[in-house]
Amino acid sequence: MRDLRALSDDELRRRIADVENDLLRERGVAAMGGAPPSPGRMRALRTNVARALTVLSERSHAASGVRRP
Repeated sequence: MRDLRALSDDELRRRIADVENDLLRERGVAAMGGAPPSPGRMRALRTNVARALTVLSERSHAASGVRRP
């Protein structure tokens, strides 16, 4: 998370796009009946996307002044 928070918004969006592309490739392999080389990688990729989206969401909430309960 520290690494993600150090990135700018544009870099963070670029990282999300790259990870989602990797995830799409992994899902394609699984859908075609092939075993992915690393079964835990799909979960790790989904988690990385969620973490990056969380950082973006936190920044947008902080910028707009919205308080979370």
